[in-house]
This record gives sequence, C-alpha cells and structure tokens, in this order.
Amino acid sequence: MNKTKIIATIGPATANREALKSLIINGVDAFRINMTYSSLNFCEQIIDMINSLNTMLKTYVAVILDVKGPTIKVGRISNGKAFLRQDDKIRIFMDPVLGDCTKFSVDYPDLVNDAILNSIIEVDNGNVELQVLDKGDDYLLCKVLKEGTIEDNKTVNLPNIKLNRKFLSEQDKEVIRFANRKNVDFLALSYVSSSDDVLEVNDLLINLGNDHLQIISKIENNYALDDIDNIIKVSDGIIIDRKDLSVEVPLEKIPGIQKKIISKCHAKGAISIVATDLLSATHTNSYPTRAEVSDIANAVLDGTDTIMLSDETTIGTNPIETLKLLEKIIHTAEEDIDYEYMLEQSIKTEKRDATGSLAYSVAGCALRLKCKAIFTPTMSGYTAKKISRFRPLCPIIAPSPNIDTTKSLALNFGVYPILIEDLKSLDAIIEKSKKIAQDVLLLKEKDNIIITGGYPFKKIKSTNFMKIEEI
Repeated sequence: MNKTKIIATIGPATANREALKSLIINGVDAFRINMTYSSLNFCEQIIDMINSLNTMLKTYVAVILDVKGPTIKVGRISNGKAFLRQDDKIRIFMDPVLGDCTKFSVDYPDLVNDAILNSIIEVDNGNVELQVLDKGDDYLLCKVLKEGTIEDNKTVNLPNIKLNRKFLSEQDKEVIRFANRKNVDFLALSYVSSSDDVLEVNDLLINLGNDHLQIISKIENNYALDDIDNIIKVSDGIIIDRKDLSVEVPLEKIPGIQKKIISKCHAKGAISIVATDLLSATHTNSYPTRAEVSDIANAVLDGTDTIMLSDETTIGTNPIETLKLLEKIIHTAEEDIDYEYMLEQSIKTEKRDATGSLAYSVAGCALRLKCKAIFTPTMSGYTAKKISRFRPLCPIIAPSPNIDTTKSLALNFGVYPILIEDLKSLDAIIEKSKKIAQDVLLLKEKDNIIITGGYPFKKIKSTNFMKIEEI
C-alpha cells in the first residue's frame, strides 16, 4: 500500500472502460482530463465511466479537470505538420490560415500587440524557437532560430512576456460550470501567473455554491514562481509542470525549484504534485532509464504527495506496465523516507491549535510504537489531511459516510479513504476501525492501531481524542 499517490491522464491509449478499470486496479488514485484536447461530451463519457467503475470496484478514484487557461495554440497546418528550417523567415497570422513551412496562425489575436521586437517565441515547449523581426497589422514576421516541426494545436509560449488577457476565457468558465454539474473533485488551473488568478476561480466557485471542488494551481512560468508563496496560500495544491516551466527557466534550475516548491507546500499543508517526463522511455520501451528511476525516487524522498503521469498514459504504448513500474519505484523509495525528519520539520510551521497538536502526537506515537495504521473517522477530511502533513510511517485510514469527502482525500500522502455507514458512538468507531484493520490491512493479533478524531461525531469541529488499541 503505497503512500505517494498517482494521477493518470486520460488520452487515446486509456479512454476506454477496460483500460480505466486496469488503471484503477493497479493503483491509480485520480484521473486527469486535459480540457485543452477534450470536448465536454468526451469528458462526460469518461466521468460517467469512472463513476460506474468506482461503484463496481468499491473504489474512490477522483476526477481532475485541467482547465486550458490563457494558452496560445497553433492553428491548422496542411497535412497536420510542417518543418521549419533554421534561418528561414515565417509569418505568424492572427486570423486563421492553413499553415505550412512559411506561415501559421494562432488562436490569440492580440499576440501581434503583446510580442516585442527581437523577443523569442517558443513552439511546442521549445522544440521550435522563433525570433520576432517585424510586425504587420495582423501578423508577426519571425526568423527560425531553432528548426523543427510544428503541428496542429501545439502550445506557443512567449517567455518572460506577460500577455494582456483575462485569466479565464468564456470556454474555461463553461468547463468550470460543467465540473460543478458533474461533481468533479479537482480543478487544475493552467498557466497561473499570480494568486489573483486563483482567487478569480475561487470567486466563481463561491457563486456556484460549490465548496467541494479543490483548486490545484499549475506552476509553468516565472510569474508564478515570483508569487509562489501567495499562490500556495490560496490553492489546495500545486502541480510542478516541469515541461512547460523549462521553456522559461533553464533546465538545470528545475530540480532545485521542484525541491523548494515541495518543501513550501509541505510547510503550508498544500498538496504537492510532480508532473511530466517521469517515465518517457516507457512510451516505446519496457523499462525506464536509470535517470528516470532516480528522478521519481528523489521526488518521493523529498516528500511529494503525488506523482502525475501525462504522455505515459495518454499516448504511451504501455500505460498499464508503466503504472506498475511507477508503483514499484514508489514502494521502494518510500522505505528510505526519513519519517522522523519529516515529522519534526512539519511541527515547526504548524498552528498551535488542538487539531494540529493532536495530529503531531498521533504521527509521533505511530512512529515510536510502530503502529500499523491510524484511523481517523471524518466528515470533512480535515483531520486526515492534518495527519498526512506529518508524514506518519503507517497508512492513515479515513472512514467517512460522505462520498465527496472520500474522493477529496485522493491526493493526500498516506491517506486511504473508505466509505462507511454513519457512525454515532465512540465504541462503534473503535469496533469498526478494528474490523477494517483486520479485513482490509490484514493486521495480526497484538498489532497496534491509533484511532483519532472529533467526538461526538458530526458535532465537534476539531480533533479532541486519540486512543491506542491493540488488535
């Protein structure tokens, strides 16, 4: 039972019931649907399949919708792609044209105004680089600095240039309203530049009366790095998108940035998610590279909550085998986590309240007494998240009678939600916890577990008890 969670992105390789079922059985905790490439109709079909499989398998896999955000995309290219040669001149048009090796269009008409002479334009995460030489009324004249192939719908970036556009488009707002109707669990916000972007989405959710959807901000540019503390403060979690970030930040700085963001998230109690290029070698091969194994292991050792697969499960040829490899790497890396260090680091930034103090005590006792599990019956998931922050060695079992609560815990390190019938008495909570420990965790006689929470159940809003029980 791995504590580090896994997100799988849905694409052509996995957009069917059997593939989704296999991914769930083999350890996926949440599915991500990238709305840059997905229609609402496709999205609805996938969500309905996931909900059906959750019911059949008695699982609580969450759904994440990745909102497109203020991206710029390449328009249609003749035959789907074109090769741009170094030093050639090419025009970027604001109005739709059929692209080729001399021209292409973009879906952002103000690019001609926002771009600066001699500035660099990156296409497809820097696979092609262009330099702005001149401007026309409706086009940019560019020189090809780095040759390569451009394709339909690939991303266009202007490093270190802030675009003069709203964060949420009408299309993005429609996606968020759709997420509200379908009771989706998480929103991933692309191209966040400041905490104001996150607050704009939060205001929309308040207006919709939705207090279930959690906001995950994707860090993909220098502006987000400059405001990272405030972004973490107003977000439920952070995705470190290393691929898009590397367009604006030198590659050699990415590992250090990743470590700092994971540490900041840990200190603030926010979910940290490491994404992109984790197991790229498995797109065509059966085994990862040594560098990929080390990359994943280091993210786990640094204390990330979640690892996210993208191309590996959207267009990869071995999505299920890739997932199994990732599970194996995570399991081995977790054996080397310094849990005592994580515990002591967490208490330094914890609020001095009852829930935080008890959560620290629970994690500490679990470590010292070598407890096999922590049980935290919960209505909201708050206590389970608090304990997760202290990184206990044993799993945190979070029984709840609320299905939304079980799915809201899908990305928190070490938390395993279980849907149960309503519990009213402390004795019932203890007996149910023992039964789960024996049935689900296969614990043996004399094994210790810790039970914690707020009692009376439903009435107390803070954690107020901890009890050590022997099986």
